[in-house]
Amino acid sequence: MLDQITPLILTFNEAANLHRTLQRLTWAKQIIVIDSYSSDTTLDILRSYPQVQIFQRTFDTHTNQWNYALQQVQSEWVLSLDADYVLTEDFIAEIATLAQDSLADSYFVKFKYCIFGKPLQGTLLPPREVLFKKEKAIYIDDGHTQLLQVNGKSAVLSSYIYHDDRKPLSRWLWAQDRYMIIEAKKLLETPTQELSFGDRIRKQKILAPFAILFYCLILNKGILDGWAGWYYAFQRALAEVLLSIRLIEAEMNQHQNLETKSFDVNIATSLLTK
Repeated sequence: MLDQITPLILTFNEAANLHRTLQRLTWAKQIIVIDSYSSDTTLDILRSYPQVQIFQRTFDTHTNQWNYALQQVQSEWVLSLDADYVLTEDFIAEIATLAQDSLADSYFVKFKYCIFGKPLQGTLLPPREVLFKKEKAIYIDDGHTQLLQVNGKSAVLSSYIYHDDRKPLSRWLWAQDRYMIIEAKKLLETPTQELSFGDRIRKQKILAPFAILFYCLILNKGILDGWAGWYYAFQRALAEVLLSIRLIEAEMNQHQNLETKSFDVNIATSLLTK
């Protein structure tokens, strides 16, 4: 089965993560990487692995980037990875034994989130559809970010993948802020009755940061992970604070625009009646 799988990775300045990810992909005949013109040593690292084939494309959206990446794959199966995903030995062994004639067209995998290399007790990361047949798959935009759509049956693997991002906190803040701008737009444009319970809480702006902090530390047992657990909990709470700020900003801008339009209409009406 491993011979039928091509790992697929998107990169942009991922020098802090790439070695750990690529070292667990030495079994692959070919690794496709779509790079968004990295300016660090990402390309040097990629070129040090003979199986890696590099394509460069200017980033516009994750959806377009992933669909472009799929076009470069020649094998039947695709293993879609972020540059900070580290495969476990159990995961490699499990996919190696999958039947090529399986009825499943895709497989979900669970994650263990790592802080500075330490796996946490729990995580907010849901299982992700990482292994799938190329001919059955396409990425679509769901308003938040890219969403993989596989036309067929799916199954869940029993093993884990590590999510182990070692990039600086400043890079995480930059990425989160970009994401929360998109997230705020999605929440404001979606009717409340169509939102999930969690998104309805997030749209209220006040409760979500505190709820996430409690969930990460208590319900997800992050407090048992020591400072790594506190770090993760503070990260997730800060992400929700950023979202709340972006929601307030967007709502105030909308209100200001309405006031400006109302003022312009009043001026125009006044001039016409003179």
